Amino acid sequence: MYTKKIFGIKDMVLWTRYETLVFLVVAIIEVAIFVISDQLIQFPFTPVALIGTAVAFIIGFQSNSAYGRIWEARQIWGAIVNSSRTFGMMAQDFINNDHAKNPISEEELQNERKIVIHRHVAWLTALRYAMRQSRPWEYVMGEHTNKEWANRIYVPEFNENFEETIRPYLTEDDFKYLASKTNKQTAVLYLQSKHLRRLKERGLIWEFSFLELENVLEELFTHQGKSERIKNFPYPRQFASLMHYFTWIFLLILPLAMASQFGEIAVKISEKIGNCPNWIVWLSVPFSVAVMWVFHTMNRIGRVGENPFEGSANDVPISAISRGIEIDIRQNLGESEADIPKPFEVRNHTQM
Repeated sequence: MYTKKIFGIKDMVLWTRYETLVFLVVAIIEVAIFVISDQLIQFPFTPVALIGTAVAFIIGFQSNSAYGRIWEARQIWGAIVNSSRTFGMMAQDFINNDHAKNPISEEELQNERKIVIHRHVAWLTALRYAMRQSRPWEYVMGEHTNKEWANRIYVPEFNENFEETIRPYLTEDDFKYLASKTNKQTAVLYLQSKHLRRLKERGLIWEFSFLELENVLEELFTHQGKSERIKNFPYPRQFASLMHYFTWIFLLILPLAMASQFGEIAVKISEKIGNCPNWIVWLSVPFSVAVMWVFHTMNRIGRVGENPFEGSANDVPISAISRGIEIDIRQNLGESEADIPKPFEVRNHTQM
């Protein structure tokens, strides 16, 4: 995402408010059991500390892995930016009459350049829509508070029809060809290559220039494949599932262990000053909730980063990147500002 605002403590509290309420209820129930049983029902703190250490390591591993997926996705789309600018430059300079068998007018040459440039924008459009398609293992948007955040931002692919969006960038024949293909982004690059070959055969592109353009198309195929790999290969579910179970085991036994610890503190205070206030043990409730909140929130932060194209506020901003490329290459093509679309809407300080 592109954002101008720091995700503050207020936002974090709202994002995790349901879990915090669950932690508070669990902590109160377990501490009440500890107190009512006259401290007979308790759990030693040492095993809990060992489990907490293991959970911390697993959460750290997940967070690093999730960040690695996000960073790799951002690098891929950064490479798409560079390759797109290169392609736009080559398309404008290489399509000319220098080696034409039957030279055409400058207006016709500009029209050929426009078709090629617009088809590249169609490829970007098809790719970003493909990256936003739901996968069975993508579950982040199923959580209530994540849905709330999704409603506070604007994801173009969820609000704009694909056919209506891509149609202006394609000829009627290209659009009909695309309708019958499953992998539309690949189909667009095939159309691009065939068109460039026809231009080469007419002499409107020099053979060496044609090879250079084909090399850029090869780069685009490579970037597309890398992006699709991240989209279609999930974070290993055995790690995610085990970490989820281990975290909740730790969270559910923590309040009882914390109550046992505060019970020992109360006994030591009684030995020093006499009768100890009963509320000392209840201090384990806020301390337990604080520790539970930290562990669970770190776990959740790692989860929302597993799938960088899912459509959450933490995604790589592929929509904004695509629109930025389009504006750049169409401006350099010489199109009027009235014909070039504006950047996507920034909602709640976030651009997707």
